[in-house]
Amino acid sequence: MTESSNKPSIRFAGFTDPWEQRKLGELVIIERGGSPRPIDDYITDETGGLNWVKIGDAPSLGRYITHTAEKIKPSGLNKTRQVYPGDLVLSNSMSFGKPYIMAIEGCIHDGWLLIRDASERFDPKYLCHMLGAPQMLEQYRMLASGSTVNNLNKDLVGNAIVLVPGKHEQKLIGTCLDSLDSLITLHQRKYDKLVVLKKSMLEQMFPQEGESVPKIRFAGFTDPWEQRKLGEIAVRITDMSSDSDLPRVEYEDISANVGILNKNVNHLGHNKSGIAFKPDDILYGKLRPYLHNWLFADFAGVAVGDFWVLRSTGIDPTFLYRIICGKRFDSLANVSAGSKMPRADWSFVGNSEYAVPKQIKEQQTIGSFFSRLDSLITLHQRKLELLKNIKKSLLEQMFV
Repeated sequence: MTESSNKPSIRFAGFTDPWEQRKLGELVIIERGGSPRPIDDYITDETGGLNWVKIGDAPSLGRYITHTAEKIKPSGLNKTRQVYPGDLVLSNSMSFGKPYIMAIEGCIHDGWLLIRDASERFDPKYLCHMLGAPQMLEQYRMLASGSTVNNLNKDLVGNAIVLVPGKHEQKLIGTCLDSLDSLITLHQRKYDKLVVLKKSMLEQMFPQEGESVPKIRFAGFTDPWEQRKLGEIAVRITDMSSDSDLPRVEYEDISANVGILNKNVNHLGHNKSGIAFKPDDILYGKLRPYLHNWLFADFAGVAVGDFWVLRSTGIDPTFLYRIICGKRFDSLANVSAGSKMPRADWSFVGNSEYAVPKQIKEQQTIGSFFSRLDSLITLHQRKLELLKNIKKSLLEQMFV
């Protein structure tokens, strides 16, 4: 390996020395966890219990394991592996494989690998990011090739080649990536809160079953809502198109539950046929309706796959969209035939009644409120995608 290949593509100013190449097992202690069996005999609620670290205790956001849902009796200690704050744990499943830093003492089962930097060769944040970098994951896959089970083990991880900078450079890299993680966590939480708020408002701004007014209502509106069949306020569009000048929308292009496109669909030249839709039409995924694939179109295009394309008649289209996103529509759309490939039944859903404000102004006010909420959700989703892409790029370029 040449000296130039021992340096990352992106580097902090002031660092020029090549990185040192070593096997990971020469630098850290790697041990497999263990499980006392039968485990149910060791689970305890007593105060003196030891934290029992399971995969479910790993945070969805962040890298520190700070608590466990269960504890085990101290009598199981000699049959498991104890970990301490500062130790790293790595799931031995190739489908998971994300490293975490322990913030508490505990014990790990045999689904974890312990990574302990006993010689303090690494900055812990740097080590954690390095173990999850694309270069390491690719090595794991290559070293495991030919194995009947694609799981990580002590020898496989120990034989992985790592290139290591000095401790000061490690600290800068670890701090940089941790700061990016904090930003990602911040925007993820904002996004999640907005999604929960939207779900709550959809439930409270529409009348409950058997009622004619919602719990939350905009000032100035007092009239009771009326019951209307969906087939009276919306028509199904069935006009097919293979126009290559129109963008295509497929199932996987829509973020479930939030009705947001997760990629740019404006790449033209496709020849897939589907249902032509116009701005203000609503796309609803009738296949597996529990997946909640819906979209309010603000452009003309072609819906490819098992979509209903609905167009409002006599009510505000943005309000119709909120009916489609609502709890009642969801429950009725999921009353469908078939178990493996269920599809919503239009003859049933279209003949069912839904609460609708009599005044078009109230419909528009509700629709506008949720549109603004959707814009905020989209904003945070895009920020999240940008930050995640930045991190992915840095992981590829800040490690060798």
